[in-house]
Amino acid sequence: MNTININDIRLSDEERQPCENWTRVMGYLRPVSEFNKGKKSEYYSRVCFCESKAVLHLTEEQAMAIAAE
Repeated sequence: MNTININDIRLSDEERQPCENWTRVMGYLRPVSEFNKGKKSEYYSRVCFCESKAVLHLTEEQAMAIAAE
């Protein structure tokens, strides 16, 4: 049985396939490549929400109020 080491795999740029990003716009999915210049700029400046980071910014009183709910 032959074993392939993942570190031994090398692809040239010609062998690579471009990855297409899709995003939800107005309730349906569209490829980012079809956006106009302004929409692409807005898409690339987006920041993903991370709940754990948001919780770190709560004051102790805010955290206690949420825990009491």
